[in-house]
Amino acid sequence: MSVASVRRAARESVAGLPREFWWLWTSTLVNRLGAFVATFMTLYLTLERGYSASFVGLVVALHGLGGVVSSLVAGVLTDRLGRRPTLMAAQTSTAFSVALLGFMEHPAAIAAVALLVGMTSNASRPAVQAMMADIVRPEDRVRAFALNYWAINLGFAVSSTVAGFVAEYSYLAGFLGEAALTLVCAVLVYLKLPESRPEKTAAEKAAAEPEIGMGTVLRDGRFMGVVGLSFLISLIFMQGSFGLPLAMGAAGFSTVDYGLVAAVNGVLIVVLQIPVTRFIEHRDPQKLLVISALLAGYGFGLTAFGGSVWSLALTVCVWTLAEIVNSPTQMGLVARLSPVHGRGRYQGMYTMSWAVASLIAPLMAGFVIEHFGAAWLWGATAVLGTIAAGGYWVLMRGLTQGEAGPVEAVAEAEAVAEAEAVAEAVVEVAAPAKAQVKRKDPVAPAA
Repeated sequence: MSVASVRRAARESVAGLPREFWWLWTSTLVNRLGAFVATFMTLYLTLERGYSASFVGLVVALHGLGGVVSSLVAGVLTDRLGRRPTLMAAQTSTAFSVALLGFMEHPAAIAAVALLVGMTSNASRPAVQAMMADIVRPEDRVRAFALNYWAINLGFAVSSTVAGFVAEYSYLAGFLGEAALTLVCAVLVYLKLPESRPEKTAAEKAAAEPEIGMGTVLRDGRFMGVVGLSFLISLIFMQGSFGLPLAMGAAGFSTVDYGLVAAVNGVLIVVLQIPVTRFIEHRDPQKLLVISALLAGYGFGLTAFGGSVWSLALTVCVWTLAEIVNSPTQMGLVARLSPVHGRGRYQGMYTMSWAVASLIAPLMAGFVIEHFGAAWLWGATAVLGTIAAGGYWVLMRGLTQGEAGPVEAVAEAEAVAEAEAVAEAVVEVAAPAKAQVKRKDPVAPAA
């Protein structure tokens, strides 16, 4: 491939997206560049503070529980208050709570602030995803979500490296550094991002449509099916962070070995996310989700046969490809199924599926490996992947046969209404001219 073709592909990958999206993308990248707590929480509590593994597990669980609670609350606030104020409040409070955590010494205080950090840091996700769905055209959303996911992984890869050196010097510096970068994100949102929440049209207000509440979300069978499948997929992918290190440790591999294997995931996402997204952007989402679910399940399932670092790295290649395909495609599906005036609540429920999985995945990995062995865990991931693939195939049959989601239906209705208004205006302008012609030409033949 020539340099010119690479440049053309790069331009096409980023072309056509609004300026607001790039400011939101920049905010995401800066946020992930400061991801210190999520990466080094366990090492901080064990090596720096000297706490037991059971206490560390409690703190990590509380951090995850905070994310579960805030997903739903932030989703409601995103719809009621707006995307911009919710995002600013979440980022400002995250900066404060992360800085505070670095100064806590009493175990109860550390646990309480860790819960607060989990709540505040997760609260921005529904607002970010809803804003992205607001400002990006439906046909560009898969590409936009992929670019945002790429920024998350690029930022995380850089921060993990830099934060490791920072932690050698001072853990407190790491906490304060994350707080400072999160405040930078809040400033970017305040200065560069206008509110994007769609306002109801006069026709919608006149129709007195009922407000969308959490009950509406829970009664949406197709969407809740997506949430359930997202939970299964999350359980699979999170074994890369929980089950894989436990299994490698039990098999005699070193921490350096795990670091090398885990690095393959981040490197592949940074290198392949954009070109793979260009390939899949306009392809059948049903097939993409089914294939990615199978690749995820059986990619982790192949770990049972990995006897060396290189063979394990190959299995990571398989399920990383699944992650690259699944993430933007599934987020695009969520945006498609979310009503315009309920995007915050829908995105909050979707975010909660990942938060709940982050609570259950480590428990699942520890229990299965301890009582049955790692091979059973990898077999379970293959089963979960098969179930998820079947679920996607059944769930999306109507959508792939031409059924429009709420977002597309609203866009189409607005386009039709606009066309009708233009036609009416043309008729009104043309009518007097036509009457004038008839008055000047009395011998014109009758129609």
